[in-house]
Amino acid sequence: MTYNHLTISELSFIQNFWNQGVKAYIAAKTLKRSAETIYRVYRFLDAGNSISEYYENYRANKSKSGRKLIVLPNDELEYIKEKVSLGWTPDTIIGRNEKHISCS
Repeated sequence: MTYNHLTISELSFIQNFWNQGVKAYIAAKTLKRSAETIYRVYRFLDAGNSISEYYENYRANKSKSGRKLIVLPNDELEYIKEKVSLGWTPDTIIGRNEKHISCS
């Protein structure tokens, strides 16, 4: 199951619904979103925050997600560069298992 993040336009719709006093479950049906998603934004707005702050928090959290960079030791890098210059493919380098590569 995939999750579709709230867009800026959806957030502005949610803020407008919140300003008008529309119940969160009605806003959820209108936007075809989960009620919990809308309640989460409503609670954020009830705490005195703004939609721009919500989006900035989302962007900050999103930047922390994802796969971290892999840093190989110099001896492994030199080994890989040497084998690639000889025409070896990555599968061959790993498959031969002549030297342990820490990311494999």
